[in-house]
Amino acid sequence: MAMERRNTKARGAAAGPGPRRAPGRPRDERIDEEVRAATLALLREGGYGALSLEAVAERAGVGRPTLYRRWAGKPQLVVDTLVRSMGEAPAADTGDTREDLVSGLSTLTAAFAGAVGRALPGLVADLAVEPALAQAFRERVFATRRASMAAALARGVARGDIRGDIDVELVLDLLAAPLYYRVLFGHAPIQGRTAGDVVDLVLRAVAPETAPAQRTAPPGAGRPRGKRAGRV
Repeated sequence: MAMERRNTKARGAAAGPGPRRAPGRPRDERIDEEVRAATLALLREGGYGALSLEAVAERAGVGRPTLYRRWAGKPQLVVDTLVRSMGEAPAADTGDTREDLVSGLSTLTAAFAGAVGRALPGLVADLAVEPALAQAFRERVFATRRASMAAALARGVARGDIRGDIDVELVLDLLAAPLYYRVLFGHAPIQGRTAGDVVDLVLRAVAPETAPAQRTAPPGAGRPRGKRAGRV
């Protein structure tokens, strides 16, 4: 019996430990939101270079260990904040190509109308000089959002709403660029209808070509005209 118990324990050890229960209290999402709000505020005020986890903790009114338990470092905190504000997979499959694309761009218009839009100009400059931030941004924000929008374009091709020979990367640029351009340069506002206007313009450009409708010939067309009376 003792030998059997030892063998059973040995087999359990070889199989590896079971699922571990998270220690302590459940994660408080309210604290997460306060930390993300503090992160965006500090990005807007001083940029990525001046931001520190200590400053975020002080602004959010939490202890530094709270941040270190949630995020591995500053790049992860900043990018997670952007993901939560902008969405990773924005283009929902609604069954309608236009609605899919509008839903995707609407997440940008909503984010750019708030704290993300105010912090973005400085953050874009920081991406050029902060390799760790740039890599995390490309992987979790840029690539995942483009993959979601590319899937929406592929659904549009399958439905016959979009030509099959489009340059997908170029179309993705055309969809998002007007929103980034406006928030970065501030020359024109991003309005509630902007996402729909951009999608409509792009969809007209990538719509399948249709054969021109045949014109209905008027009665008598093509018949030789007779000579008028009284004329030679």
